[in-house]
Amino acid sequence: MHRTPTIAPVASWDGASQAAWDAVLALPFGRLGVRCSAERLIELAYLPAATPPRAAGAPQAALVGELRAQLLAYCADPDHRFTLPLAERGSVFQRRVWDLMREIPRGSVLRYGDAAQRLGSAARAIGGACRANPFAPIVPCHRIVAAAGLGGFAGSRGDDALAIKAWLLHHEGVDVGAH
Repeated sequence: MHRTPTIAPVASWDGASQAAWDAVLALPFGRLGVRCSAERLIELAYLPAATPPRAAGAPQAALVGELRAQLLAYCADPDHRFTLPLAERGSVFQRRVWDLMREIPRGSVLRYGDAAQRLGSAARAIGGACRANPFAPIVPCHRIVAAAGLGGFAGSRGDDALAIKAWLLHHEGVDVGAH
């Protein structure tokens, strides 16, 4: 069982080495950078663990607050369904892959090759669409894995990124050791 995370907003943030984020949320699986308008999420990105949390200002504060609430709900219950407004992003193919990701039930995974077969594509193209996903974990690219092992995550094969992927899958009931 996972503890419910506390997301503490911080008034200032030194973004010298980071892109300007509208907010940075601290979650049990890591830091999540948020870009949004007042109406839609534009991008979510996993940031280095040392990135300080940052609260959103107006006009994004309401949407970031709703995002925070829904992420907390997901952290407490992996069956939580996200109902956040997402900006239209990506190519037609990428959106098809992202739609397929949303169809993978919690507690299940799909291999890159199997996803490619379903969409009449190649495994590398599926990996590229996963890497380009601007809405993880809302669009659950972590549910797509390699034939042998977890594969990459968030554009990285590093331990930090794979630890996030493993946390999300374990949280959703996947036996990570079997992949």
